[in-house]
Amino acid sequence: MMKEPINKFCPRSGKYVQADSLTTYRGHTVGFCNPHCSQDFTANPDAHPSDRAYFDTLLKEYELATE
Repeated sequence: MMKEPINKFCPRSGKYVQADSLTTYRGHTVGFCNPHCSQDFTANPDAHPSDRAYFDTLLKEYELATE
């Protein structure tokens, strides 16, 4: 079972993340609003730089908050 996602909102739609739409990125659980987007990102994260930028920003904020 995956951990809670680092994001509450989908980077593509802005809708709430759904439990059936989780994946991992850089060792962290991230989420999308539907399984299609999650699978699309998992298959080729490099094809989605805006998704990666969103998650990287959240990870940086987390790192700064825990220093």
